[in-house]
Amino acid sequence: MRHEIGSLEEPGVLTPTVPLDIGVRSHRQRILAAMARSCAEKSFAATTIGDIVKRASISRGTFYKHFKNKRDCFDATADAFLVELEAVASEALTDAASPTDAIDRATAAVLERLAAKPAYADLLLVEAPNVDPAIVLRYRSIVVAALDALWRKGKEGKRAAADPELTFGRAKVLIVDHLAGGEAARLPSLHSELVYLALLPYIGHDKALKQARL
Repeated sequence: MRHEIGSLEEPGVLTPTVPLDIGVRSHRQRILAAMARSCAEKSFAATTIGDIVKRASISRGTFYKHFKNKRDCFDATADAFLVELEAVASEALTDAASPTDAIDRATAAVLERLAAKPAYADLLLVEAPNVDPAIVLRYRSIVVAALDALWRKGKEGKRAAADPELTFGRAKVLIVDHLAGGEAARLPSLHSELVYLALLPYIGHDKALKQARL
């Protein structure tokens, strides 16, 4: 089952056979996609509502039916992509043999989705800290809480010496470096390094190094 927010390639011309609620969702998805792409190209500060409605092929009136202002649209875009990443990670955990296996699978799935949607990845990890650092702090808390929950469920011990919030920061830097360098397609190559960083707080350096196959 796929969990994706829309893209500008999706059909945007509504016909009488398309239910109204589907049309509303399509408009919203197109607006989110337009926001992500405009931010990736121009930055949030330089993006205007005019840019968004032009890219989404909608009217200003339609934009304001969905969002109060540009910041409201930005927050919704970030939230929608966070939900998508959570869903992708959750799907990857199905039938995982252990917390380590779960982390391995979820990391691969999330990196693939980030690589497939570089504009959204850029908005969430590059633009968001400039717009509102709280967005990234919330993302970090979600990731750390999920990792803690995995290890409690697996009963494989408490945290080791490393702080998962610090290792999250190191992982984010690796991803942002690729995005800033225009190398989003290479994000899956970070898999082993990110698995190591995710495991480090829970099983220590030596075991994390071995499990990550570095």
